[in-house]
Amino acid sequence: MNGFVRLCRMFVLAAVAFWFVSNILVATVGPGDVGVRQSNLTGVLERDLEPGWHFRIAGLHKLIVLPAKFFFLDYTADERNSQGPLQIRTRDNNTVLLDVSVPYRIRVDEAFELVKGGNHVLDGNDRFRFQRLAQDSTVSVLREQLAQLTSREFYTTERRLEVSERTLTALNESLASLHLEAEAVLIRAVSFRPEYENQLQQIQLNEQNKLLDRAREKVANEQQNLDNYVQGTKALASTREQEWVKRLADLDRAYQVGFVGAVGDVAPGAARRALAALTPDARTALENDAAKVLGSHLANEMNDAYLLGIKAVQAETLEYKRRVTSEADAVSARLSSEGAALVARVRGDYDARLNSLLNSRAGRAYVAWKSAGNVSFAERLWFHSGEGIPAVLRLHEFASQFMGR
Repeated sequence: MNGFVRLCRMFVLAAVAFWFVSNILVATVGPGDVGVRQSNLTGVLERDLEPGWHFRIAGLHKLIVLPAKFFFLDYTADERNSQGPLQIRTRDNNTVLLDVSVPYRIRVDEAFELVKGGNHVLDGNDRFRFQRLAQDSTVSVLREQLAQLTSREFYTTERRLEVSERTLTALNESLASLHLEAEAVLIRAVSFRPEYENQLQQIQLNEQNKLLDRAREKVANEQQNLDNYVQGTKALASTREQEWVKRLADLDRAYQVGFVGAVGDVAPGAARRALAALTPDARTALENDAAKVLGSHLANEMNDAYLLGIKAVQAETLEYKRRVTSEADAVSARLSSEGAALVARVRGDYDARLNSLLNSRAGRAYVAWKSAGNVSFAERLWFHSGEGIPAVLRLHEFASQFMGR
């Protein structure tokens, strides 16, 4: 029980200490804000306080919190904006209505300077005093700087942006004493009196037509340049193509015909004989001419085949083939005749020898034996001889008839 009581006492003491620290010794600066600590003894601390917890003693120190965000001065015809568009008289004495927006904020690390000047207090419209002062300075600077433009220059983007940059510089110089800075001067809309607006619109339309005409002229010039380039490219390509056709024709002629000309002699081998008849200097000059046509990379490889040409080599080859073929045919015919004569002589000797052998007694017996082998008798023989002895049994006479007397 005593432990629980001690725990409760400790909890109460911690809560009291936390309340005391958070409300008496610590103050909070929220995100998007900047803090300035003011002491009743030493005055304003010359340093801005960033978002977070900061030390202060209640009753002795006062923490002033100011917004670090951008404020907007809008001079537009928007119903939510009571200021209305900014009316300015141009340099050529015309009245123009401008929709202008100016975002601004407190300068970094100068919020304490703003507090020193007392411009952080709220006025009757629940606005900071520096907001009212910024509005007065901004209107004054805008009327002074934008009045340098003529009516036509408001529709010229480059000129309008140039004056806007100069206006922003002058505005920041004016707001520097208030420790404020503007981010930009945004001119969102420009309008004149209806009758003058129509004139300006027509002038602007004419300017746009001039720009369009210049653009068309530039496109036409570029198109002409492109056409000239294309035509030149085609002409150059045609020239190069003709050069390559000529070079290919020269190469084809050089490879086919060669570089040696046999004047008055068209027989196969005339070009080689003419090449062999050249002097060393003439051959060297001929090889140099051939290298110019065929390519300098072949200068060290030049031989008779390059100089003679394909046609001359083919003619020599064909002539050599025909000559060798005819000589071979003649040798073949002679050898065939000699072989046929030798075979006929051998066959004649063979037939003579065979006839002499067959004409001998043994030969006639051999012929009779072969002939008898071809004789056949019927299964039944009928004998009608008056002598009573069949003629077939008369073997000596029968063999004599086969062998000859």
